[in-house]
Amino acid sequence: MKRLYSFSPLFLLMLSLGFFACDKNDNDEPQEPVIHNIKTFQSVRHAYGGAQSQTHEGTFNFPVDPTKVEKIRMFIKLRCPEGGCNAWDVFANIKVWDEDSERWFELGRYITPYGVDNAKRPQGFIVDVTDFKSHLHGDVKLRSFIEVWGGDGWLVTVDFEVTEGNPDYAYYAIENVIDYANHSLHGVPYGEHHDFVLERTLSIPQNAKETWLRTIITGWGHATPLDPGGRGCAEWCFRTHQVAINGNAMFDHEMGALGCGQNPVQPQGGNWAPDRAGWCPGMEAPVRTDKFQNPMNGTSFTFNYEFQEWENNFQYTGDNPHAYYAITTFVIVKSNEPIVKPEVQ
Repeated sequence: MKRLYSFSPLFLLMLSLGFFACDKNDNDEPQEPVIHNIKTFQSVRHAYGGAQSQTHEGTFNFPVDPTKVEKIRMFIKLRCPEGGCNAWDVFANIKVWDEDSERWFELGRYITPYGVDNAKRPQGFIVDVTDFKSHLHGDVKLRSFIEVWGGDGWLVTVDFEVTEGNPDYAYYAIENVIDYANHSLHGVPYGEHHDFVLERTLSIPQNAKETWLRTIITGWGHATPLDPGGRGCAEWCFRTHQVAINGNAMFDHEMGALGCGQNPVQPQGGNWAPDRAGWCPGMEAPVRTDKFQNPMNGTSFTFNYEFQEWENNFQYTGDNPHAYYAITTFVIVKSNEPIVKPEVQ
């Protein structure tokens, strides 16, 4: 004999609510992180003269899904070749190739230590490069550069740690805004007339949920007049620069002391301990990130990088009386839907 079961409407309602509640919790549970350790350049000699080169390029596989990427860290290790490292603190960076624009995008920058390696930083210099996750998957073309002028140089190893897990947004898109950082003296002249373009118009996609700026800036030169304490520009002179949006100052960039004397990469061979303006010998250059309070989606606005006012009097008696700022700025947009790059004009 068949038995017929009847259920009250209240029981069915509770059952359905319980089912959907479990389903929602399952979907919302944080994903267990998966960490990929990716090796790229390994003990590659950067030097100058003969068969040596300041620049090396390579293509490396990043077997990751960018929509799942939560964080990417880049580790830069320096070791000395036989005979020792180069004596000087020099400009250096790592770049990634952008297929759309056919240009190199600066991932991170560092200043070499005077005459030593960075083994006292066990992981090396560390740079967060999550902003470039749209570029760091599949086959990735990288460039490593050190502005070294001797045949000794450094051995460079660059590794990446990619964490797949719970990203803030599945999709990022990044575009260059200004790029004057091929080497130290490729920077924008400070305190004098120049033709470098520091004003752009940015157009943000309609579906952007967040918009950010990412800047790396380091100053070079011993130009006069000197600041108090004998600080020449732009290596030593403390400054506050501003990012203006639609003509209004929105973000400040302090080019001040970082505590060079406390750098664990010590002792070094030269004048490493005194504070520079916003960088130190034997250290990664700071990445300055600025988030718009409003995502700016669907809008266009002007961007202008404004240096603190100062005028070079060209009284420095050394080889080069100029001051320079090597600078890159990028605009990053984020969304949980596929998103195109911002337009920069």
